[in-house]
Amino acid sequence: MSLKIRLSRGGAKKRPFYRIVIADSRSPRDGRFIERLGTFDPLKAKDAADRLVVDAEKAKEWIAKGATPTDRVARLLESVGVGQRAARSNPEKAKPKKKAQERAAAAAAAAEKAAAEAAAE
Repeated sequence: MSLKIRLSRGGAKKRPFYRIVIADSRSPRDGRFIERLGTFDPLKAKDAADRLVVDAEKAKEWIAKGATPTDRVARLLESVGVGQRAARSNPEKAKPKKKAQERAAAAAAAAEKAAAEAAAE
């Protein structure tokens, strides 16, 4: 059985509230879970003490047993001091695509041409 530490959504429409839970990876997001580790309220201020409430000891135990946190939960747990999140970077994805590169080249050529005409006057 593959265990995940993930967020289970609660709250009203446009007012999210999440519980950090241990669940089988095959169970639905808001469905059956094994244990609740804490809560996360994204609407509260970032410096609010009760924005993120996590039982760090239980989280460490479950990670030792083989539960894998999702990316978002890994980031939250790292802020509490449980584990290290692997830095992810894909610089190729951030580069402009072909049409944007063509537009940028055309704009640079136009600027160069205008600068050459201004220098000639």
